[in-house]
Amino acid sequence: MRVSTWSGRGRCYDSDMEVPFFSSLVLLLIVIDPLGNIPLFLAMLRGVSSSRRRWIIVRESGVALVVLLAFLFFGGTILEVLHLSRTSLGIAGGIVLFLIAIRMIFLRPEEIFSDHPEGEPFIVPLAIPLIAGPAAVASVLVLGQPDIGLNNVASALVIVLAVVISTLALLGGEWICRLLGERGLLAMERLLGMILTAIAVEMFLGGLREFIKSL
Repeated sequence: MRVSTWSGRGRCYDSDMEVPFFSSLVLLLIVIDPLGNIPLFLAMLRGVSSSRRRWIIVRESGVALVVLLAFLFFGGTILEVLHLSRTSLGIAGGIVLFLIAIRMIFLRPEEIFSDHPEGEPFIVPLAIPLIAGPAAVASVLVLGQPDIGLNNVASALVIVLAVVISTLALLGGEWICRLLGERGLLAMERLLGMILTAIAVEMFLGGLREFIKSL
C-alpha cells in the first residue's frame, strides 16, 4: 500500500507500505472515534455514580487495550491459521473502514446500539466493539505487518497512546459535551468520518494494487 505523507518541510513523498508513527496514531484515533463514543458511553452509564463511571471507563479501556495488543502480537499467526494474505487484509480493512466512515457521517451515535442489556455493561459493547471494534482490529493487523515501517514496540506504543487518549476523552466526556454541545460533537464526528473515508479508499486501492501485481 502506498501512503502519501508530508515531510517536516511541507513536501509530499510516497513510500510503499510505510506508515509513520504519527500517521498511525492519528489513523487509530480516528478509527476508535472517542468523540463519537462519548454520547454512547454517557447514555449507557446514565445513573451510575461519577466515581463508578470513571472506573468502568478505565476498566473497559484496559480490556480493549489487551484485545488490540493481542491482535498486534498474534495477528500474523491468526492470518496464517486462517490462510489470509496481506492483500486480502488490506482490501477487507479498507472496506470495513469505509463502512465505519459512512456510519460516522450519516448516522447518529444513538442509532448504533438501540438496545443493550440492563445493568452495568461489561466488555460488550463498551470495550468491544465501541473501542476495539472491527475497524480498530483491522488497523492493528495492518500495523503488525513487517513492511509497514514500524516495529512491534513502536506499533504497541501507538496502540497504548491511542487508547490512553481515547480514555482521557471519555473520562472528560461530560465536560466535552458541555463545551461542544451535541451539534458540535456530530460535526466533529462527520469531519473525522470524511478523513477516514479517504484513508479507507487509499487502503482499499493499496490492497487492490498489490492484488493486481500478484496476477
